[in-house]
Amino acid sequence: MFRRSQLETPQAIRRSAMDLLARREHNYSELLRKLVLRGAQTDAAEIELDRLQDEGLLSDARFCEAYVYARSQRGIGPLRLREELRQKGVASTLIEQTLEETDWDWPGRAAQAFAKRFPEGLASDLKERARQQRFMQYRGFAWQDLFSED
Repeated sequence: MFRRSQLETPQAIRRSAMDLLARREHNYSELLRKLVLRGAQTDAAEIELDRLQDEGLLSDARFCEAYVYARSQRGIGPLRLREELRQKGVASTLIEQTLEETDWDWPGRAAQAFAKRFPEGLASDLKERARQQRFMQYRGFAWQDLFSED
């Protein structure tokens, strides 16, 4: 584990940040939190993270896109993704911009998640249909967008 004295220099902070970024994309606030937990001073860490952003090595937009892609592949919808990204400290405008991109095909992803979990299709029993609705809500998909009940 890191000792406090290990992240006293700008070079050590940058090296630690680069090690974290080499594993996966991070957003600014997440990386700042991790560096502070490892013993970096907040001001010094912010300076190094600003440099990484200027160099294009740290990007909240790239993090947001990678996060949405990875989670959507696992059947997570836009409502849940919006909340998860908000909790991670991503700006609301960036979240909305990323989720509104046309590449995501949210209705199609919702149909895939539903079909995978419920291959028998839409339930006729009210209790079972309520269970299906809860599942889709938990996954972050709007039920009314999936199945219009005339």
